[in-house]
Amino acid sequence: MLIAPATSAQVAPAAQSPSQTRPISLDEAVRTAEAQSEAIRIARAGVQRAQGQQYQARSQRLPQLNASASYTRTLASQFDIGETTAPAVDTTKPAPPPTPCDQYLLDATATTAERLAGLEDASRCALGQNPFSSFGNLGFGAKNQYNAGLSFSQNLFSGGRIMAQNSVANAGRRSAEIELTAQRAQLRLDVTQAYFDAALADRLVALAESSAVQTDKVLRQTQLARTVGNVSEFELLRAQVSSANQRPIVIQRQSDREVAYLRLKQLLNFPLESPIQLTTQVDDPVATNAALATAAAITSDTAAVDRATVRQAAAAIDAQRGLLKVAKAQRFPTLALTSQYGKVAFPLTGFPGSGDFRTNWTVALGTQVPLFTGGRIKGDQLVAEANLREAQARYDQTREFASLDSRVTINNLLQASEAWQASLGTAEQASRAYSIAEVRYREGISTQLELNDARILLEQAVVNRALAARNLQVARVKLALLPDLPLQSTGATQAQAQAQSQASAQQASQQSGQQTQAAAQQSQTQQSTTGIPPQ
Repeated sequence: MLIAPATSAQVAPAAQSPSQTRPISLDEAVRTAEAQSEAIRIARAGVQRAQGQQYQARSQRLPQLNASASYTRTLASQFDIGETTAPAVDTTKPAPPPTPCDQYLLDATATTAERLAGLEDASRCALGQNPFSSFGNLGFGAKNQYNAGLSFSQNLFSGGRIMAQNSVANAGRRSAEIELTAQRAQLRLDVTQAYFDAALADRLVALAESSAVQTDKVLRQTQLARTVGNVSEFELLRAQVSSANQRPIVIQRQSDREVAYLRLKQLLNFPLESPIQLTTQVDDPVATNAALATAAAITSDTAAVDRATVRQAAAAIDAQRGLLKVAKAQRFPTLALTSQYGKVAFPLTGFPGSGDFRTNWTVALGTQVPLFTGGRIKGDQLVAEANLREAQARYDQTREFASLDSRVTINNLLQASEAWQASLGTAEQASRAYSIAEVRYREGISTQLELNDARILLEQAVVNRALAARNLQVARVKLALLPDLPLQSTGATQAQAQAQSQASAQQASQQSGQQTQAAAQQSQTQQSTTGIPPQ
C-alpha cells in the first residue's frame, strides 16, 4: 500500500547501476572491514612493538657475545725514523750472515770454539739488520695492523632492575594484545551500526517516496473532485500543501541515505563512488529472535572487571609497579663479568701469516655503586610512585565507568526488545486503516483530514518498527562484544547521533502533519458553528 514490502525495501541508492552494484551482507562487510582497517593495522604494530620490547628486556638476563675484526693501515707514524733510502753497504767488511740470527747460537754439545764462532756470527748478523725491526712485532709504527676478537659480558647482579624491566615489558605486551582485541570489537560494532543505519535509511527513503506518491494521488483526486464541484477550494489547497511538503522530506531522506552509505563505504575502504546493495535485512527474523532470546536471558551485570579497558588499566598498574622497582634498583650496586679475547698481527708487508698473530685475553669482574647522584634517584622514585598511584586511581575510575556502560548497554537491549515487541502488528494495522480511509475518501464518505491522519499514523508505525529493528540488532551485537569493547567509542557515537537525527526528522514531519490536522479540525469546527461554507 504505502510502503514497499520488507523484502524489497533495502535497495541501493537510486543512481546506481544494477550491472555495477556490489551486493554485500553484514558478515561479508565485517570481514572486509577487518582486513582493510587501518586501526587494526596500527594495533598489530603495537603488538609487534611490545614483543620487541620483551626481547630487549629479556636479553639483559642472557650473556652477550660479540665478534669484531678490523684492519688498520698506518700512513705516518711517530716511530718512523725518516729514512727514505737504504744505507750504503761497507765493502771493506765481510757481509753479515743471513737471518735468522738465532740459528748461530749452538747448544752445550758443541765445542768451545764452535760456540764462540756462533756467537760472533750471531752478533754480526744482528749488527747487519735494522735495529728497529724488532719493534714490528710490538706494533710501534707498523704499517699494517690486523685485529680479530671476541667480547663477552654477563650481568650477575642488578638489584632487581632486570626482573622489573621484564615485568614492565610483559605488561606492555598484554596491554597491546588487549588493544588489538578491542579495536577488532569496536570495528565490528561500527560496521554493524553503519550497515543497519544504511538499511534504516533505505527504509526511510522508501517510506518518504511512497508517501509522496500517495499525496500526489490524493492531489489528483482532489483536483478532479474540485473540477466537478464535489470539494471546496480549502480541500484542494490542503492537498496541494501536503503534496508540496512531502518533497523536501524525500530529498532529506535521500541525502541521509547517501551519507549513511558513504560512512559504510569508508569503513569498508570501498571507493566512495562505487554502488553497493545491502542483502542483510534490518528486521531479519532469525537475528531478531536471537536478540530477543539474549535480552530474556540477561540476569545481572558481571562483566565490568572483564572489560578490555579495565584489563588495560590493570596492565598499566603492573607496568608502573615494575617502573617503581626499576627506580628503587638504582640504589643497589651492579655486578658484571666481562672478558676480551683477541688476536693481533703487525706484518711488515702483505697479509699476516699464521705465526704473526699474538693473543690478548683478559677477564674482569666489575661493579658500580652510586655514591652521590644529586637527588636524581630520589626524584625518579617519587615520579614512579606518583605514576603508580595515578594508575590505581584510573583503574578504579575505569571500572566504575565500565560498570555504568554495561548497565546502559543492557538497558538499551531491553528497551529495544520491548520496543520491537510493541511494534509487532502495528504496521499491518496502520496499513489496513489507511486502506479503509482511502476507500472512504474515494467514495466521498470521509474527509481529507481523516486520510492524512491515517497516512501519518502509518508512517509513524513503519518508522517505529524499522528503528526498533535497527536498535535491537545493534544492541544485541554490542552486548555480545561488550567484554572487548573500549569505553570510548567515537564511531558508535556518530552512528547513534545519525540515527537520532533521522528519528528527529521523522518526528518533525509527524508534528507538522499533526499541526496541519489540528488546523483543519479547527476550520471544520468553525464551519459547523457559523454555518458559513468555506470559500
